[in-house]
Amino acid sequence: MTTLDALQETLAAEHATLYTYGVLGARTSQGATPELYGVLDAAYRRHRSRRDQLRLMVEEAGGEPVAAAAAYELDGRLLRADQLASAALDLEVSGVQTMLALVAQSSGTVRSWALTEATWSAAWQLELGGTPQTWPGAPELD
Repeated sequence: MTTLDALQETLAAEHATLYTYGVLGARTSQGATPELYGVLDAAYRRHRSRRDQLRLMVEEAGGEPVAAAAAYELDGRLLRADQLASAALDLEVSGVQTMLALVAQSSGTVRSWALTEATWSAAWQLELGGTPQTWPGAPELD
């Protein structure tokens, strides 16, 4: 797999993540659950920035950025605050794995950026009720 292929796969995953965070944010309330709303909003903004950076990196690598799908299928019913937080936690767990795959397929500034983003997703899991892990994104190392 080339770095461009890895960037495209990572971008496709970010499109899905952004869609899901949009749904999660729409299903929470700034008034009823302000802490959860704030965490979801901050994650949405970070992932939007991540998506935009990935688009630039794909273009710089000579590719045409993969487009987002019209819609994505979500797992289960996401209505209660605990369900929303759990779904967001799953997104960040997956995000670490996706970013570490990009780290493995890249070098230089792309690799450094991907490692920074993997670290952010690993730390953000704690904001979503996750537990600290020795090797986030690489459970086979535990």
